[in-house]
Amino acid sequence: MNTLSWCIAIGLSAVLTMVAARKRGAAFYALKPLTTLLILALVWTEASPLTPFYRLLIAAGLVCSLIGDVLLMLPRERFVGGLVAFLVAHLLYIRAFTLDELRITWWIAIPVAAYAVVLLRILLPRVPRRLKAPVAVYALVLLAMAWAAAERCAAGWHGGGLAAAGAALFVASDSALAIDRFARQFRGADAVVLGTYYAAQTLIALSAGILGSIR
Repeated sequence: MNTLSWCIAIGLSAVLTMVAARKRGAAFYALKPLTTLLILALVWTEASPLTPFYRLLIAAGLVCSLIGDVLLMLPRERFVGGLVAFLVAHLLYIRAFTLDELRITWWIAIPVAAYAVVLLRILLPRVPRRLKAPVAVYALVLLAMAWAAAERCAAGWHGGGLAAAGAALFVASDSALAIDRFARQFRGADAVVLGTYYAAQTLIALSAGILGSIR
């Protein structure tokens, strides 16, 4: 399969997952990890003009994300376990995005830091006490990943634009998930969270392949 075929398969699986999320039945439990597996397959089948280590890090991040997907959808949800799995995924993405030398660009760092402050001020008062520290640490690592991707884009390194777009969507997805879970539930939350999540992971995966070399 070529890149377009994989992306079509991922998109179809993602849409079916969002539809199945309404009932949380067997189809949802099968489709949610399947979509992430398709994104992982995309990484391994992409021709990469970059170092194989970048692709390995992205693939490892997707494996951790797959573990997080499973933990967060179990009948007895393992929230902290899922959070840790995604935290490790973001650390792997950060390592990938910083393989090349990056500088701190203040016009990127300041808005990211400001968003972190606003998000934590909204969430932490509503998060159960036992989860405050894990949620705060996760949010900071997530936004550090977004910052690293944005810096990679600003520096003009391979895959920077795709990585930055994917990271931004990941922040949007997790922000929506956190607000719906801890602050205020809203209609269409599953579609927003899953749609932005799968788009984010797909763009990050594509940054490891030939599309990532396009300026």
